[in-house]
Amino acid sequence: MSLFKDKIVVITGGTGSLGKVLTRRILSNNMDCPRKIIIFSRDEAKQHLMRMEFQQKKNATDDIIYQDFQRVVEFIIGDIRNYHSVCAALDGASIVINAAALKQVPSCEYFPYEAVQTNINGAENIVRAIKEKKFNIETVVGVSTDKACKPINVMGMTKAIQERVFINANISNPQTRLICVRYGNVLASRGSVIPLFHEQIKAGGPVTVTTREMTRFLLSLERAVDTIMVALKYAHPGEIFVPRIPAARIVDVAQSLIEDRNIEVVFTGIRPGEKIHESLVSCEEAWHTFENGDYYTIKPMLPELYLEESGEAQALNKEYSSADSVLSVQEIRDLLLKHKLTVEHLLKYEGEFLR
Repeated sequence: MSLFKDKIVVITGGTGSLGKVLTRRILSNNMDCPRKIIIFSRDEAKQHLMRMEFQQKKNATDDIIYQDFQRVVEFIIGDIRNYHSVCAALDGASIVINAAALKQVPSCEYFPYEAVQTNINGAENIVRAIKEKKFNIETVVGVSTDKACKPINVMGMTKAIQERVFINANISNPQTRLICVRYGNVLASRGSVIPLFHEQIKAGGPVTVTTREMTRFLLSLERAVDTIMVALKYAHPGEIFVPRIPAARIVDVAQSLIEDRNIEVVFTGIRPGEKIHESLVSCEEAWHTFENGDYYTIKPMLPELYLEESGEAQALNKEYSSADSVLSVQEIRDLLLKHKLTVEHLLKYEGEFLR
């Protein structure tokens, strides 16, 4: 099934960890290569570094930007908050993957309206551009988070509304399929707990953990990209795709990295807006959520969009929580080894890992 062949793909917030892996994945299939991938973001420094990385240049030169528009990967400076910037980026696009976000929980707690402008108004700008400019966009994928499920923090609240903005837009934009993916903590993404633990261990400790009981879902960047790809292939308008992924106690993640080193673990207390456990499907959503191989599909609640599940599929009978089943320390260690995220791997490949 061809997803991208000869199409223009826009990745908003594309200079982030997800955007880089997603871009590599899309370019990896010569039989399904897009005409262009547009990386839309507001950080010119990150764009410059990513541009050099994808052109495999070792020395920065001032003239590389002038040939940028002749290449498959194109970089556009702009802000998801700005309607006119969004219109310029989306013009001619077939697929839009919205990865632009304010995602740090404490930052969103202290600057809530900033989160509203990026996470909600940004999504609304995409929807408005499609409607007002009559863009012939086939699919929009909204990248969401487990914090949008039963949200108690600003980041989760704004992401939950972003989901609703995209789902509802299927009614007013029937020519475009708007869908979402929702998943948990991405291993070693920028600002996540594993890079923090790496730095603390390298410094000799202590390693800081909020509470002994706290659990989180864990998945690799590759699995996050898998979820986007599966949703692009199979999701109906308004559906949310959720990967079935392992969970772990954060203190066990810390211990699996520390191993037998003489490093202290210090419990610092829950940060503003944090939960002890996260959920990917709430008990209220369970009645319209169905197993779909390695994923759960959350059907839209709007009657205009809801499709009856055919066959013998059964809805879930409870919420999908990170507290349900957690990995052991050894299982976590094996997961980190698989993805080359142990402290030993970091020290060996530090330059590559921290790029």
